[in-house]
Order: sequence, then C-alpha cells, then structure tokens
Amino acid sequence: MREYLLTLCITAAVTYLLTGPVRKFAIVAGAMPEIRARDVHREPTPRLGGIAMFFGLCAGLLVADHLTNLNEVFEKSNEPRALLSGAALIWLIGVLDDKFEIDALIKLGGQMIAAGVMVVQGLTILWLPVPGVGTVALTQWQGTLLTVALVVITINAVNFVDGLDGLAAGMVCIAAAAFFMYAYRVWYSYGIEAAAPATLFAAVLMGMCLGFLPHNMHPARIFMGDSGSMLIGLVLAAGAISVTGQVDPDVMNLFAGSERNTVHQMVPVYIPLLLPLTIIAIPAADLILAIVRRTWRGQSPFAADRGHLHHRLLEIGHSHSRAVLIMYFWSALIAFGALGYSVNSASMWIVLGVVALSAIGLVLLLLPRFTPRAPIWAERFVPPRYRRRRRRVIAEPAARHAHPADEDEPERTPITAGTPGVSGVNGATAIGPRARLHDRRKAGTSR
Repeated sequence: MREYLLTLCITAAVTYLLTGPVRKFAIVAGAMPEIRARDVHREPTPRLGGIAMFFGLCAGLLVADHLTNLNEVFEKSNEPRALLSGAALIWLIGVLDDKFEIDALIKLGGQMIAAGVMVVQGLTILWLPVPGVGTVALTQWQGTLLTVALVVITINAVNFVDGLDGLAAGMVCIAAAAFFMYAYRVWYSYGIEAAAPATLFAAVLMGMCLGFLPHNMHPARIFMGDSGSMLIGLVLAAGAISVTGQVDPDVMNLFAGSERNTVHQMVPVYIPLLLPLTIIAIPAADLILAIVRRTWRGQSPFAADRGHLHHRLLEIGHSHSRAVLIMYFWSALIAFGALGYSVNSASMWIVLGVVALSAIGLVLLLLPRFTPRAPIWAERFVPPRYRRRRRRVIAEPAARHAHPADEDEPERTPITAGTPGVSGVNGATAIGPRARLHDRRKAGTSR
C-alpha cells in the first residue's frame, strides 16, 4: 500500500508543478480559443493541461518501475507499456485538437487506433464472467472489438462531461478511488497478482487528477482540453480492461456448492465488468442523451450544444460550484455503492443507504425550484432571496405637479430659441438639468 501511495504522490506532485509552466506555454502557443456559444466561462482560458497530466503519468510509471514490489508488475506483465503506448498516441491527438481543432471523425479514428495499440501489446479482454453461466472465453476478434468499444465509449464519456471547471477531473478521481479500492482488495485479499496492474493504473490516475484539480477548480486558470480528458478516459478504461479480462475467476475459488450459491458468490467476480459502467454511469448517460437529442434534431452526433447535464443544472438555478459538487455526489454514490455491494452483496443496509442518499441527492438537485419564504419576524436574519417581496407604491407623474405654485416664487422667463446666448431649445438642456422621461419603455422604443 505504501508504494502505491508513493506513486500516487509523485504523480500528483509532478502534475501540479508542471501545470503552471504548461499554462504559460499554452498562452504563448495561442492555445486559447475564443469563447463559444456552449461555453460557460467568460474569459478566454488556455488549454493543453493534458501535457502536465501526461508527464505526471510518465513520472508515476517510472517511479513504480524502480520500487521493489511494483517492479514485478513491469517484469511479469506488458500492460504498463501497452498503457503508455496508447496514452502517448491519444495524448498527441488531443494536443493537436487543442491547438488546431481537428475533425471529430479523425479523433474517433485516433481513439480506435490507440485502443488497437494496447490490444496488440496484450491489454485486452480474454474472457467474461457471466452470472449463472460462468467464465466465457472470447475469441481474438471478439476480445478486440469489445476492448476497442469499451475504450472509445469511456474516452468520449469523459470528454462529454468536461464542461465545467473541475468537473471531469473530480469525477474521474472519485471513480479511480473506488476502482483502486476494489482492485487492491482483489490483489491483496485473494492474492491475485494479475490485479496489480489495474491497482497501479488507478493509483496513477488519482495522482493525475489530484495534481491538476487545484489549477482547474472554479474559476479555472487552465483547462485540461481534449489532451487531458481523452487521456484520463483511456487510463480509466485500461484499468477496467485489465482487471476484467485478465483476472481468472477460477483463481478466486468461488465455484463451490449449489448453482444458486455459485451465482451469488460470483458477484465479486462480475462486479469488475459492471464497476467501470457504474463509474462512467453519469458521463455515459450524458453521452447517450446527447446522441439522441442531436439526431432527433437532424444534427450530427458530434455537434456541440448546451444540453448536457451540467448545463441543465445551471439552467435550474445552481451555481457553478454547486453544480460540480452535485455531480461529484452522484458519481461517488454510484461508484462506492457498487463497490460496497461487491464487498457484501447480502447486506440490506447497503441498499437502504444508497436509497436514502439518492433521496437526499434528489432534494439537493431540485432545491432551486423551491424558494421558501421566511416569516416576517425572521426576515432580518435570512438572506434577501428568502424574504417576501413587498409591492412598492409608485406615485403618479401627475401627482408631482398637483401642488399649487408658491406665490413668493418669482416668475421665470421661458427660454426660447430667440433668447440671447442660446442657439436653440436643445442648447438650453445642455446648461440645465435634463428633463427625465416618465415612461422608460417609450424612451426605449424611440431608437
């Protein structure tokens, strides 16, 4: 555990220290696109934050390679090198997109090639644990297609959710924390060395996100861009593929007793297949809704809009920071709920706890829809938004001239165009107070 934590801290430190220089480089390189219609920030912000995250990934893997216990991961498995190869390719495509905004189909092709590079080097799904059936071996083509599909879906789901300051990095960090706890339990409790690469990937991913978050929280000083969002999506997918398709369920000795008990005991086995889906449940739902929404309107599925879940939270009335925290809450609830169920699937307290927290989350989600009003005696103790609005009585304009003129007031000579020293009626208003218009609406329509 100490070596995993050391790797996490090194990755976070390198990412944090490099983000500042990378921000200056992005400004000099002109990687500061103009504000688009779908953006929520008000000032141009540099991208290319994925550069610091990639070097943090390299530093974490380099340190892990020189540690005593984690060195065995690099000696017995080719998965870390496969991850680094795919990450380098997807990072390069993201950097080019942050600078030049390449076509969406080109990015999709690059994502598939990066997934194929990892498959060629051995990071692929070999079998699937199916409840009630057991372990189902996959052919080479089936494993390749399933691996590529999982990588592409995860990358685009994380990329879609990257719309608010600190949202994508925080949600992926929460997901990586839940995944680290599960993979470490499989590696330590069951003694399965094949789960060590997935544990290492999760630790490095947490370090990348934690090191970048201080620079990316609202108001963000730098964005990770596609170079960062696609990178962390690929690392997350690599960990899921490693622990799902590489760990043999027979090693866990869960196939004993009746068929019903076997299916029940296999829950911790097929949770790795479900856990990545629960981790990206919110981004995946956002991705599916975006595709349906855009195709329904006759647009391209890759066309950008302001219909994402975080945009809807802002429209409801949540502030920027509160919308991010709500997304954090739901991500943690789904990920750690699935993790708790994998540890003890027979406990009803876990189900009841998830239900109770879901109800609390719904109340917090819909809170801006309801604005309670405080009683009159308590209005001075609450913010203005909770006070009752009182109607203001506006006097009629004619009432201002209802009072008779004072008899002691001397008569004023009206200023006309023929008055000496005044060129015209408009000139008289330049030396005296300008008459106020009583009806502002009429004044606005005269333009």
